[in-house]
Amino acid sequence: MNSDIELRHLRYFVAVAEELHFGRAARRLHLAQPPLSQQIRKLEEILGYPLFDRSTRSVALTAAGEVFLERAKHTLRNVERDLAEARSVGRGEVGSLHVGFVGSAMLTSLPEILRNYRLAYPQVRLHLHESFTSKVIDGLQGGELDAGLLRDGDMTEGIVTTPIYEERFVVVLPVHHPRAGQTSISPAALRDEPFVYYPRSAGHRAFDKPLAVCEEYGFRPQIVQEASNWLSILRLVGAGLGVSIAPACVRNIAAPGVVCLRLQRGKNSPELLSEVELAWRRGESRPIVGRFAQIVRQTLQRAAPVNRRKEASPAWPAEGQ
Repeated sequence: MNSDIELRHLRYFVAVAEELHFGRAARRLHLAQPPLSQQIRKLEEILGYPLFDRSTRSVALTAAGEVFLERAKHTLRNVERDLAEARSVGRGEVGSLHVGFVGSAMLTSLPEILRNYRLAYPQVRLHLHESFTSKVIDGLQGGELDAGLLRDGDMTEGIVTTPIYEERFVVVLPVHHPRAGQTSISPAALRDEPFVYYPRSAGHRAFDKPLAVCEEYGFRPQIVQEASNWLSILRLVGAGLGVSIAPACVRNIAAPGVVCLRLQRGKNSPELLSEVELAWRRGESRPIVGRFAQIVRQTLQRAAPVNRRKEASPAWPAEGQ
């Protein structure tokens, strides 16, 4: 299209073509009639052909005008769609969002978060990546992920985290264990027990936090078997390979072969809690990430008190407007 033609020329032309009356078209456009007529003549000069047959009694489209009317409407529709899409991207309502998460987060509020986000922003292409906490952090640092759900993540340069969900730890025993009938158990009772646990490579803090309660009683558990997810760990415990310490959410998938007991703490020991955290890159300002953070916060604010969440940190990524 000739660069001299502007969108206003097309809007003016469509109005006259639909009204077939310069006066009515001018009123529709909130213009005086002489400037409108001048702009239509300018458009015809650019095209090199008349668009209207004018008489003192009527205005009619020429053959060129009829063809150009369809083209003009098509161009204006495309421009409106492009503008609407650009605005939606700016508001974080369309685009692609890559979210990494630890598998155990699926046993907390994450499914509800994802459902609410999908309902609120159906045009966003949501890509989910399940992994260990350490791998989620690596994905954030490398730019492959936009946001992450971690469990007891390590402090990492360039990554901001805020706790969104807290829960106690439980001790997982085989159902035939001598202490399986108790409602709670002291770490001291686990001194000579073999442990089934996840690997340290999953995340140093996540690995060390539960085991630290055993060290308070003077021993370091002997890990005899590692597994990469809690379902496998529970099955291995149920098979009699050992015991474990796990976040309380594993009760949601506990098989008949295991029992989950409350972990006792000393009178002067603070309550041991596992934290699920929302993570993002420092300086993150994209509305699409802010919108996801907004859904996380809103979902947890509506959640039942059993979720034991902390108040959100003031460092949440900016929400789209």
